[in-house]
Amino acid sequence: MELWNARWRERALPELAAHDWDLLVIGGGICGAGILREAARRGWRCLLLEQRDFAWGTSSRSSKMVHGGLRYVAKGQIGLTRDSVRERQRLLGEAPGLVEPLSFVMPHYRGGFPGPKVFGGLLSMYDALAGKRNHLFYPLQQLRYLAPGIREDGLLGGTRFFDAVTDDARLVQRVLGEARAEGAEALNGMRVVELLRESGQVVGVLAEDIETGNRYRLRSRAVAQATGAWADRLRQPGNGCIRPLRGSHLLLPSWRLPVAHAFSFMHAADGRPVFVFPWEGATVIGTTDLDHADDLDTEAVISHEEVDYLLAACAQQFPTAQVMRGDVLSTWAGVRPVVGDGSAGLKPSDEKREHALWIEPGSVTLAGGKLTTFRLLALEVLRACAGFVGKAVDDQGGAVFASSTPTPMPALSPAQQRRLAGRHGRQLGEVLRLIDEVGGDCVAGTNTLWAELAWAAEGELVLHLDDLLLRRTRLGLLLAEGGRAELPRIRALCQPRLGWSDARWQREETDYLALWRRCYSLPDDSE
Repeated sequence: MELWNARWRERALPELAAHDWDLLVIGGGICGAGILREAARRGWRCLLLEQRDFAWGTSSRSSKMVHGGLRYVAKGQIGLTRDSVRERQRLLGEAPGLVEPLSFVMPHYRGGFPGPKVFGGLLSMYDALAGKRNHLFYPLQQLRYLAPGIREDGLLGGTRFFDAVTDDARLVQRVLGEARAEGAEALNGMRVVELLRESGQVVGVLAEDIETGNRYRLRSRAVAQATGAWADRLRQPGNGCIRPLRGSHLLLPSWRLPVAHAFSFMHAADGRPVFVFPWEGATVIGTTDLDHADDLDTEAVISHEEVDYLLAACAQQFPTAQVMRGDVLSTWAGVRPVVGDGSAGLKPSDEKREHALWIEPGSVTLAGGKLTTFRLLALEVLRACAGFVGKAVDDQGGAVFASSTPTPMPALSPAQQRRLAGRHGRQLGEVLRLIDEVGGDCVAGTNTLWAELAWAAEGELVLHLDDLLLRRTRLGLLLAEGGRAELPRIRALCQPRLGWSDARWQREETDYLALWRRCYSLPDDSE
């Protein structure tokens, strides 16, 4: 198969634009990728268009949790929780190494809410929906072994339970890979300017290639919009609207606050749940939940107030660690596309996380939704599109990720083998080929192999340097100053594979470092 890169894109784009499609999917996050994957499975002629980069929006800047949502049980949203825990279990089984179990600890304090009994009751229902008991209360003496450094004043003990964690951007890449393996195509850098309508029905889109400025009219029987926070942009005015909510995170080097479990607790300032958890060999503190009023086309940025809020949460739960602003390696802020119910004065955290479908002839818009349930959301969208396309849709129960024969990797540890198989799936052989070529070393103390960088540059449709360092890999988050010190070696490895001139590389590097300072570091004190 031809390598999926910018040279392929340049050649293929005019031909793809000339096709008649059963389905055009707008939006390259997890929901759009899921729709494409399920349509491809059923033999639909389908193409996905993403305005920036795959997973550029919420799907690379989430809290990385694949969870059932205990908060939904507490709010009585049993159906949503049931669907979520079952999909979580499915993903754990299908994508080990990419979706992994994560142990959570909820500490309980004298007079605090929820207490051990109430929380245990919620977890019993949570476990029942998943079909397995998976929680246990630890008294103080035992909890000290699980949670060294935790605040002990008034501490009664803690409850341990399990959910799952992922690399959200890699999850999108794998789902797209499954879709492409079954005949679908996906293009980044394609901004949909407007929907094309004839006689009151959507018949396609007008899209602009942001790399060249060229415009294309693409025709299709149906259009599925999975544009997240942008859901109100293209559809006809109607019921409901998106309430963009920002969730921001701090990332610390693991040695600064080493945790073996995720810790869930209520922030003293507002009673909201906050997490401190291990991810990719680092420690994450998150998240906030605030109305996001900034331009959606500009990358979301953590505010000074959010930094203070998250550091206060860390100080509250791990007081002896004395984590300060100078300990922060990187930050990220994502915008959740929550469907608002229009209630005046409703706090962001009180909004329900239910999704909605907004339908007009020829077009279906998905609003809201959760990362964990992307497969179910995709099926719902396809059923709504089925009448326009003239094809039936049933839930065949097929795996999102094709199973593969285990590949011998004698030069790698079992953990590395599991990780690579989970992250690369069908493309694992290409990564192994590059390990033979460039070696099996990791980049600067992270878990990412240099060979993974090489493969992303060769065959994962990288258009810009931030695609490579913030989404195909997470080096821009995990390394100091976005990986500035490693850029010369990254350049030597990746520039020839990307086909960039020296001038192009220099421009990309300058733009990337400016973006990192603006959006992925701490806010400038001068602001």
